[in-house]
Amino acid sequence: MLKNKDYNTVFYIWLISLIVLVGLIITVGGLTRLTDSGLSITEWELFKGTFPPTNTDKWIEYFEAYKSIPQYLLINTYMTLDEFKFIFYWEYAHRLLARFIGLFFLIPFLFFLFINILKKNTVFGLINIFILILLQGAIGWYMVKSGLYENVSVSHYRLSIHLVIAFSIISSLFWILLNFTNKTKKKFFEFNKNYIFLKFLLFFLFCQIILGAFVSGLDAGKIYQTWPLMNNSYFPNDLMLNNIFNFNEPSVTQFFHRNMAYLIFFLSVYVGFSIFKQNDFKLYKSYLYFIIFIFIQILLGISVLISGVNIYLASMHQISTIFLLLTALNLYHRSIRS
Repeated sequence: MLKNKDYNTVFYIWLISLIVLVGLIITVGGLTRLTDSGLSITEWELFKGTFPPTNTDKWIEYFEAYKSIPQYLLINTYMTLDEFKFIFYWEYAHRLLARFIGLFFLIPFLFFLFINILKKNTVFGLINIFILILLQGAIGWYMVKSGLYENVSVSHYRLSIHLVIAFSIISSLFWILLNFTNKTKKKFFEFNKNYIFLKFLLFFLFCQIILGAFVSGLDAGKIYQTWPLMNNSYFPNDLMLNNIFNFNEPSVTQFFHRNMAYLIFFLSVYVGFSIFKQNDFKLYKSYLYFIIFIFIQILLGISVLISGVNIYLASMHQISTIFLLLTALNLYHRSIRS
């Protein structure tokens, strides 16, 4: 609750709106990667680029800049200006939405600080989120730079950092929302033995997000498009013992992404077993929501693979990840004894 109850609804709507916006930018960012649009704007444009090109000369200027990078020279030499506009608009939408989120966070937050209605722990939490938002912008450009000179795509390591920060922002906002709506002050890092496997589950979910970014960045979903085996074998054919942890290899990243999914599934079942064994009725509904999204995520993951990375299924897979993480956080929040 806030110090002034009159602002409760305003604060609630603001938090919900931020969560929706961050979920939207994760989705747009995923589509930007799936359409190979992330390198179409070759400058950071921190204080410009709010509006797209408005005349042919400006479009040609952006296109000529794109023509100087390896992605165009090695892959897209036959790209037309109209085709360039398509990838440009995806990256432009991603950057514009990022700017809007920054302002939509900062202006109301400063207002709440000015009228002094936020509790101290809420202020600290929101400051941390704003730091993550600023860091996200810098990491975004750091990621783009990795594909401008020697590579035809961005570094999958930098992509994973970019994605994890985005999920950290939405998780932090959701945690504040859970505390606000439930009138609690629960800490995320609650180190106790209560449902310890649920804590491991959250950790592995974030590991899976990192592996998912590796798979996306390396286009690893475009090989071994069979399930449950990888071309009639549990292990990929090109996997050697000396490169089993080489995450620059697409086959390695897909192998670990698959097996992390299996681990998460069995751990999720065990968590459910523990909840029902203890007759913890207050967690039943939260666990049901969570396990539904586990099955949705698995089905979408398999569908993406066997469809040859269909862009719509791949985007749905990423959107489902957002709901999966939020339902896991909701379950974890309810499991903490206040």
